[in-house]
Amino acid sequence: MIPFSPPKITDAIVKAVEEVLRSGWITTGPKTKEFEKRITEYCGCKSTLCLNSATAGLELMLRWYGVGKGDEVIVPAYTYSATANVVIHCGAKVIFVDTNPHDFNICLRQIEKAITSRTKVIMPVDFGGLPCDYDAINNLVNRKDIRKKFKPATKEQKQLKRVLVLSDAAHSIGATYKGKKTGSLTDVSVFSFHAVKNLITAEGGAVCLNLPDASSLPAGRFDNEKVYRELCIKSLHGQNKDALAKTQKGAWRYDIVEAGYKCNMTDMAAVMGLTELNTYDSDTLVKRKKICKTYSNAFSKYSWAEIPIHKDNDRESSYHLYPLRIKGINESHRDAIIKAIFDHDVSVNVHFIPVPMMSFYKKLGYKIKNYPTAYDNYSREISLPVFYDLSGQQVQTVINAVIASVEKVIG
Repeated sequence: MIPFSPPKITDAIVKAVEEVLRSGWITTGPKTKEFEKRITEYCGCKSTLCLNSATAGLELMLRWYGVGKGDEVIVPAYTYSATANVVIHCGAKVIFVDTNPHDFNICLRQIEKAITSRTKVIMPVDFGGLPCDYDAINNLVNRKDIRKKFKPATKEQKQLKRVLVLSDAAHSIGATYKGKKTGSLTDVSVFSFHAVKNLITAEGGAVCLNLPDASSLPAGRFDNEKVYRELCIKSLHGQNKDALAKTQKGAWRYDIVEAGYKCNMTDMAAVMGLTELNTYDSDTLVKRKKICKTYSNAFSKYSWAEIPIHKDNDRESSYHLYPLRIKGINESHRDAIIKAIFDHDVSVNVHFIPVPMMSFYKKLGYKIKNYPTAYDNYSREISLPVFYDLSGQQVQTVINAVIASVEKVIG
């Protein structure tokens, strides 16, 4: 059976983790701080906080911005539940909007229609690693009539004076938009380093801060390093010193300055990410791109195949997913094709079941019929294996299995 997405575990990663284990410092420490600096340099953002998950990063930023009861957060219907769940955790209302028909990402026109005086945050999702149109989204929230709708309630909201753009970039580390890497494209971006992602720390995530600062033109400027320090406190029980700081001579005393959370990254996790980052552009992305191009070259010969966008004039994906859509089929056909592919000993997946289709959200009154493009994309989508150790022979096996299965089901 060809698996769907096993993690990339190299000898270098094993050696690096062993060194951390033997160092005696396994929780948040020097490796985590080094990883944060390296991500900041890699992405070109202003500061980075590493955490135990991307989900924690999204929620931490919503809480930092003061999102709560009575507020609204705009989220694409086509995403994983984590994007919406964090809004619920904060007591705010999820406002789902539909997606583009061509690239799975959030639809700008639908965002504009959804903005009200209660909107505090927009959370675009870089589906499959393809960046959203951030210039368009950033221009929208800065537009005079949209800024006029904004009703700030907290210190941070009054400082920014507009809707915050919080990018769910879980899939897209290493992707580019107009020559800039994700992580530096909007106010805040959050990466995931979960075991199935391109760059892994087993579990983990990073918040990339890019809030307007002294070099920015609009009012409402931030000290991103100061925000980073505030988030460090929030991520560690509201404690004003982490374990590394407390190791300094005579520096044992600490204070709890707020009722914070517990979502810090460990050095064991960070060193995995550090090791991978060394060869990410030159090795990992090259391999994933080659796999995706091989699929596209093979399937472009068939009229039933809708080839996913991985690169256009402005954007290049991180090649996290290969979301193939089959033209002219429905959900039942798609499910039958998936079963047939598995019968060829090839594992595939679906990204994603739209969140409004989930039981919890249906009980809240959300209906998938209000997001027809998201449903259409979902009903025809099959995600094919893309992982570092996938051999050329295995890629060909996947291609053959997909072709045979589609032709068996739809003729």
